[in-house]
Amino acid sequence: MTRVGLNGPRLSDEQFGGIQSLLKRVCGINLGDNKKELVQARLGKRIRQLGLDDYREYLEFLGADESGNELIDMVDALSTNVTSFFREGDHFDYLRDEILPRCHKEAVRSGHRLRIWSAGCSSGEEPYSIGIQVAETLDLRRWDFKVLATDISTRMVRLARRAIYEPDRLRSMEAKLISKYFLPTAPGATSALQVRDEIRGRVQVARLNLLERWPMKGPFDVIFCRNVMIYFDQPTRRQLIRRYHHLLAPRGTLFVGHSESLAGIDHDFRYIRPSVYEKAA
Repeated sequence: MTRVGLNGPRLSDEQFGGIQSLLKRVCGINLGDNKKELVQARLGKRIRQLGLDDYREYLEFLGADESGNELIDMVDALSTNVTSFFREGDHFDYLRDEILPRCHKEAVRSGHRLRIWSAGCSSGEEPYSIGIQVAETLDLRRWDFKVLATDISTRMVRLARRAIYEPDRLRSMEAKLISKYFLPTAPGATSALQVRDEIRGRVQVARLNLLERWPMKGPFDVIFCRNVMIYFDQPTRRQLIRRYHHLLAPRGTLFVGHSESLAGIDHDFRYIRPSVYEKAA
């Protein structure tokens, strides 16, 4: 007999443990024991979509899916995506006041090349904020400038590629920036807005599992990996930090989230200020 809770099928401790192990092995997410109710609620919706009865059937379906698509859908369902334009604004101030002026001074030697990676881009607010900040600071007509934006969630990647946002998602931005870098998708003050092509064209959005092989070669001048490593255990964080260091150019900058730090991790970065680190020249 199927065990059903108030919000759908019941998730047993054993089944939850299996999901925890799978997520950690496949994508490094360290799902705490206090997340059982969240998993039950979110995957319960997925079970109903598939027409299955319970978690036993779902785990059997997951194991039999040789394409790996259901695993991706499960990660999508369990991913938490909290973001906004110019979130943790002091990082964008540092980009504007310290990094970009240095890039401008070194432009001849660099060939006016600038590469930034938004690792864990969610629905795109971060990489488009980066693009806007660079456009506000440098003359993009003279620069070979690109932002790589990646996320493990296929749903977030689709949203980031569309680059369409409701007006309330832009309320933290100055009106002059909205009018300069966004276009309405339909007539009317309440219509959704899309990032203009001059910024969208600089942002390449792709799905990437940070634990798998990275196809890009670098070097990157800046890497934003903010509020991502909080979901990983210490060995996984250490591995990621080393890989980021390898991909950064000399004097390249790594931004992590305000609630994160590299404390307790053996690394080769130079500490600049809380949540800001630099690779040695």
